[in-house]
Amino acid sequence: MDKQTGRYAALTKRLVDSVLATPGHTATKLRRAVFARAFGPHAVTLPLSSPLSGTERGTGGEDIAPDLAAYVDKVAVHAYKVTDEDLTALQQAGNSDDVLFEVTVSAALGAALGRLERGLSALRGEASPPDPLSTPWSSPPVPLSAARRGGTQE
Repeated sequence: MDKQTGRYAALTKRLVDSVLATPGHTATKLRRAVFARAFGPHAVTLPLSSPLSGTERGTGGEDIAPDLAAYVDKVAVHAYKVTDEDLTALQQAGNSDDVLFEVTVSAALGAALGRLERGLSALRGEASPPDPLSTPWSSPPVPLSAARRGGTQE
């Protein structure tokens, strides 16, 4: 995001600061680690008042509990697959609704801005490293037939 310029840079900085740097039910360090994990593989220089630590800058999730790390990955890559059971398990592990909300928002924001940055890099003609959270395809996906999509067969 250090290359982000233009009319939305100030708004993006304010949004990121609001989510990651203001007081909440979770530590700022945790929200920043969640954001960085969901953001992806770039060396991230966030528009924040203070930079991320070395472990937060990576995507290994060293600053995130294992159960939350798996949840962050799911939100970042397949948010539509998050179920009530996922949240119930995290609540039973001792996470409050407020903690889960802040982790979810941090992960969603990180994933969104990571995708935006990778898209803008592509438009600028720059190569970007593969996202380690993405599932690599061993072969290209096979398109569904018209019958399996619910369409008509020709």
